[in-house]
Amino acid sequence: MANRLTARVTRLPALSIWPLILITSIGVMTLSLQVASATADDESLENQASWHARDAESMSGLLRQSLDQLGAAPVAMDETSQRFLSAIEQQDADPLDAFVSVIQPLVPSVRDLIQSATDDPIAAAKSMDPSQSVYAEIESLPKQMRMSVRTWLGRLLVRQRLFDEALPVIAEVDVVESLDPASALFYRGACYHALLMKKDALTDLRRLLENEADSPVRFTRTAKLMIADIKPLKEDSLDEISRLMSDVTRRLDLGRSNEQVEDQEQKIIDKLTKLIEKLEEQQQQQQQQQQSQSGQGSGKQEPGQAQPMQDSQIAGGSGNGNVDKKKFDEEAWGNLPPAERKEALQQISRDLPTHYRDAIEAYFRKLATDK
Repeated sequence: MANRLTARVTRLPALSIWPLILITSIGVMTLSLQVASATADDESLENQASWHARDAESMSGLLRQSLDQLGAAPVAMDETSQRFLSAIEQQDADPLDAFVSVIQPLVPSVRDLIQSATDDPIAAAKSMDPSQSVYAEIESLPKQMRMSVRTWLGRLLVRQRLFDEALPVIAEVDVVESLDPASALFYRGACYHALLMKKDALTDLRRLLENEADSPVRFTRTAKLMIADIKPLKEDSLDEISRLMSDVTRRLDLGRSNEQVEDQEQKIIDKLTKLIEKLEEQQQQQQQQQQSQSGQGSGKQEPGQAQPMQDSQIAGGSGNGNVDKKKFDEEAWGNLPPAERKEALQQISRDLPTHYRDAIEAYFRKLATDK
């Protein structure tokens, strides 16, 4: 009996340890599963991105495939691919620059486009118009080569603030087919942002951020700033008017004085007029409310004070009801004496915040000097 009891007592600690071991094992397994699940979720999110960056071998493969579709000889394909890899791996060249550089000896249309972009970027952009012969030649290239060349030219134009010229070039780029998807998304998004195309800008910039790991840090940080900048933009707001003024100033700095610039200027005038009328209406309403409150406070009608109009009574008047529609005369504005122009500016911007008032005054000064 004693031996049995001793045996049971001896076995108790051993038996009590097993639940602890089992619980610990389950906990470790659960933690491992959670870590694995989190890792899988991260990989899943990354895999859900609509685009992925290409490594050197993938870029070289795209190059070889495009040259093969053009009917290039195997020897030429090997040499071109080797020069491309050498440029980006050993010389740290930009992939898009290296791509167009190595294919130009084999593709005359690309060679001509590079020369045109070097001499006159605007002319190069115009050559991509469907009515031009170069357009047909570029469009006849294999898709991946065509998308990469468009990305390269669009980037060049955006960097020079030629957003109007860049948009038709880069808008048609299929990002997935481009040699550098991140550049295509970033520079097209920047182009949309500069032209106040809010919806398109947000689409491209958010798509870029789908895959931050494959994007240059300078792209992702700038993209986040552009999103935060344009997301609150509202139509007919002071913010929009100020941006339109900046855009016109950019165009004038580039020597533009065409119909598109004039349309932008007229749009600014119309929006300013609308905004000022709204501010005046609000001011009148406030004055009426103050007068109404003042009248209610005084109580009795003073002798000689006009009686308020009765309900449903038609008021008389000597006017014919016609209102002259004011139109901004740009030449007259430029010819106004400095004192009158200064007074007009003060009237236009008197109730606006300081930074918008400065922008409006700077815009009209620029307009007066450029006319």
